[in-house]
Amino acid sequence: MNATTASSSSLKLKNFLRAQMRNIAPFVTLIALVVFFSFASPSFFTIDNLGNILTNISIAGIMAVGLTFVILCAEIDLSFAAVANATGIAVAYFTAQESYVNVANVPLSGGMAIVLALIGCLILGFINAIGMTKIGIPSFIMTLAMMQIAAGICALLVRGQILYAVPAQVSYLGTESIGGVPWIVIVLALFLAVGHLVLTYTRFGRYVYMVGGNREAAEFSGVNVKLILGAVMVISAFCAGTSGMLGVAYFGSAQQDEFNGFLLDAISAVVVGGTSLFGGRGGIGNTIIGLCVLGVLNNGLDHIQIDSFLKILIRGLILLTALIINVYAQNLRAQQMQSTE
Repeated sequence: MNATTASSSSLKLKNFLRAQMRNIAPFVTLIALVVFFSFASPSFFTIDNLGNILTNISIAGIMAVGLTFVILCAEIDLSFAAVANATGIAVAYFTAQESYVNVANVPLSGGMAIVLALIGCLILGFINAIGMTKIGIPSFIMTLAMMQIAAGICALLVRGQILYAVPAQVSYLGTESIGGVPWIVIVLALFLAVGHLVLTYTRFGRYVYMVGGNREAAEFSGVNVKLILGAVMVISAFCAGTSGMLGVAYFGSAQQDEFNGFLLDAISAVVVGGTSLFGGRGGIGNTIIGLCVLGVLNNGLDHIQIDSFLKILIRGLILLTALIINVYAQNLRAQQMQSTE
């Protein structure tokens, strides 16, 4: 009897670990990276360096919040980095620049510049939503087109030049601190908290998981699937636009192609954290772990002064590993569902 009980417990534990592999693997990876870099570099495991890591992941992190909503619905947004760039350029375009800036812009008050930039990013998100839900364009193709449209907007506004000034409110949030904590990190924390609360405790959040988990079942349950899909695209654009404005302040300039590198960073954070590319599983908690993994990895590799080209390769290998785990976990889930039928 005891042997049977022990065998049953072992089997349950094994099934639990297999079912939770998508969540466990990123956390184990994070712990392993922290331990490794702590021994490899004495300057890594410090309070100051923790602040550096949090600051460095903030811009990609805000983007990743919106992208989490999209991926939970089993969709993809390839345009958010370009939307962030366009929004950042727009808020600078509507801000008075120094005389040496060779751009014929339209100076407005700081508040108006922020409002117009945010309206612009919401419009781009709304166009994505219309293309997906009304016309029926797959999200991959629709957002790929929007990526080019947003890049074109950037080119038209600055024409290869660089803008520097942004509204004082944006500059403060992007560069200043309170009690030693950068405001940009606080903004990231707020976005993560709100995203988690919405996904966990609201009807809209439950619908997001339903749409991603089983779209047909969601439709039969009375969920307006097109409305949910459209809403997550607008949320993604809003998060991208906010990060774009803060990023321009943080970097000190607004120029073409400034945020292109954040496309892979934000997608990696969501996927490495364990949110399923097939939809319906994961969430903001997973995105936080993914952001920490990427932040620790990038920062740690800098501390041990590894070759910059090798750094790109290592990041790619970690993303590939996360994708393999994602697909394997999805296959396990499908097998378990078949076995219970």
